Amino acid sequence: MSIKKIAEKAGVSISTVSRILNRPDYKCSVPGLREKVWSIAMEMHYVPNEAARNLKKGTQAKESRIWYINVLMTRTDESRTDPFFSELLRVVESEIHEHNCILSKVWYMPVFSDDRKCRRENLDQIIERMYTETEEKKDGLIIIGRCNPDVLKKLMQKYRSIVSVNRNSTNYEVDEVLCDGKKIAETAVEHLIALGHRSIGYVGSCINEDRYIGYMDTLKKNNLDMIPEYVVETDQTEREGYEAMGQLLKTDDCPTGIYCANDITAVGMLKYLRRCRNLYFTPSIIASDNIEEAQFTKPMLTTVALPREEMGRFAIYLLLDRMKGGHTGVVRMELSGKLLIRNSCSHVSESFWSDYCI
Repeated sequence: MSIKKIAEKAGVSISTVSRILNRPDYKCSVPGLREKVWSIAMEMHYVPNEAARNLKKGTQAKESRIWYINVLMTRTDESRTDPFFSELLRVVESEIHEHNCILSKVWYMPVFSDDRKCRRENLDQIIERMYTETEEKKDGLIIIGRCNPDVLKKLMQKYRSIVSVNRNSTNYEVDEVLCDGKKIAETAVEHLIALGHRSIGYVGSCINEDRYIGYMDTLKKNNLDMIPEYVVETDQTEREGYEAMGQLLKTDDCPTGIYCANDITAVGMLKYLRRCRNLYFTPSIIASDNIEEAQFTKPMLTTVALPREEMGRFAIYLLLDRMKGGHTGVVRMELSGKLLIRNSCSHVSESFWSDYCI
């Protein structure tokens, strides 16, 4: 697929498309243009021509080599699993193999996403042990999930090429692919407001969590009060979602709409409501991520979908480009979420019966 056809569909010049596709550190003056061009390019199955890029530079293409890539998972382990990150890992693994690379090691380190635990741990010792485990098979690192700033700085001393894939920003410390958590939350809360809900709760992580900030900002923008009793802080697991729903229903004035920071928490909340089918009151529940299980809940979960496939593709593209000496500046690729309207949300006037009671 030629760059000319991509430019025609995007409504921009060929030179602009060429800069965006071949220079990850190119600064676009138009917000969202980079994402638009890349979305069209992937839709048309465009693949950057590395040989042509080298020829233009007057250099011979280097012999193809095998790149060893490691993955660090910071939000999941054997006891606490967020399916979104597990599903994202599957995408990254597929992209690694698709590009003739080798997945050398996958670490599960939830301690790296907890600032309080990081202060108590010997981070240097943990990271040094991780680094030596891979022997010489460590060309690049992909971090999936939030990472403590101190941990990130120490990892940057070990790896020249790092890409962060997450819901929240790393503040431009390394290349990153993300969906802005504040915008994701805004989309979800605005949907509840459009359905007439004025008392809206939040269930999920609160500390250093963009989705919580987005929830509060959206309420403020719409002149709605943030009721402390409507906020239940959790580690965003199914079990805690189940318990949170019970806690909220015991309040004197339960919120009519609830935004869950992630889908798996909402799954737990829906299971609680299914168990209590004789409830005279059932709140609307919306979440974000669009894990596979979200479409099989009863009722089906309304959620803001994150583009896992695109996140995985961009992560590998940025990592390979940096490892091959392509770009040197820090690149931030922000992708958009998409509202998927299903059955777990209804107009506020219908809060007194729903699919939960069927």
